[in-house]
Amino acid sequence: MAEALDNLLDEIQEQPTSIHDLKLKMRLEGTVTRVELFGAFVDIGVGQEGLVHISQLSPQRVNRVTEIINEGDTITVWVIGIEPSRKRINLTLIEPAGVDWGEIRSGQVYSGTIKRLERFGAFVDIGATRDGLVHVSEITSDYIQDPKEYLKVGDEVQVKVLQVDQKKRRIELSIKALEDHLIADEHDEEFEEAPTALELAWRQATGKPTKKRRQQKRKKAHQQRRYPENDIFSRTLDLRED
Repeated sequence: MAEALDNLLDEIQEQPTSIHDLKLKMRLEGTVTRVELFGAFVDIGVGQEGLVHISQLSPQRVNRVTEIINEGDTITVWVIGIEPSRKRINLTLIEPAGVDWGEIRSGQVYSGTIKRLERFGAFVDIGATRDGLVHVSEITSDYIQDPKEYLKVGDEVQVKVLQVDQKKRRIELSIKALEDHLIADEHDEEFEEAPTALELAWRQATGKPTKKRRQQKRKKAHQQRRYPENDIFSRTLDLRED
């Protein structure tokens, strides 16, 4: 009961009263004031009507506005454009994606849900308009042949963005990258404290490997154990170049 009351108070406090209070993706309730061939005007309580263009009424093609809404209807809309100087507000009936393509960057971490599994990887919904792909080699540090050995549809996972192609709408993700990071941290905490200047000098004089070199060797050996075909492929390319 208390939680429901808190949510209600938050909604009341966030209710905009002017165009300057509006934010992109803001969810609002409004009343359709008039319908035109190109869309519908909606009163959202800020002293300026917003426009829902016919293309923003539904993900599917709409031939007539009145197929979806009519004058006097109370509807839920989202803000997708604000131009205070021109007193223009663009609205949509299509709920925006939680994550915009322009916001996605390599290295970012998201929580997602496994939507589909294929032999080559898993598709993960991170809130964008299209699911991202975790290749089978990026699922776990252990060698697996099929994602179903490790995941199932509906699983909640943490993923790291490896690469995003804005033009092709492709997102390459990794679960393993976060796992490897945790393993590296555990190794650092367990096996090595910050060396003193004297210890560093002694290592250089005796040829002992530094922490960075040991991590690189561990990573290389781990990669070869997990996916030996990668090493074979690399050696084949080297021979061809020679």
